[in-house]
Amino acid sequence: MTSHRDAGFFTESLSTRDPELYGSIVHELGRQRHEIELIASENIVSKAVMEAQGSVMTNKYAEGYPGKRYYGGCEFVDVAENLAIARACQLFGCAFANVQPNSGSQANQGVFTALLKPGDTILGMSLDAGGHLTHGA
Repeated sequence: MTSHRDAGFFTESLSTRDPELYGSIVHELGRQRHEIELIASENIVSKAVMEAQGSVMTNKYAEGYPGKRYYGGCEFVDVAENLAIARACQLFGCAFANVQPNSGSQANQGVFTALLKPGDTILGMSLDAGGHLTHGA
């Protein structure tokens, strides 16, 4: 692999940058297309979903709600989230929807469970000090 400082870092495809990793992904795609998956926790999504999940949106951290984000530069994330909200409301015939995943809380709980013992003390930093919403500060 080449250094991230070269000109191709933002433009070269995975097949060029890391053929071995690309090969494993291609083989997994073939497996999924030709085998029936019976593991309940796995799911096969459409190409469109994979394109969205693998898009530049993956580079963006957008904590908060559309129009009320903690960080700037979220206007395009807001467009995508508002689309998802409107579509969920239409699909379920409701007036309100929250399409944000629960992830930060579960991540924190996993770390707490792995590293702490009952009675241990932890520091919950406020958002503006670099903490997470789930720290309760």
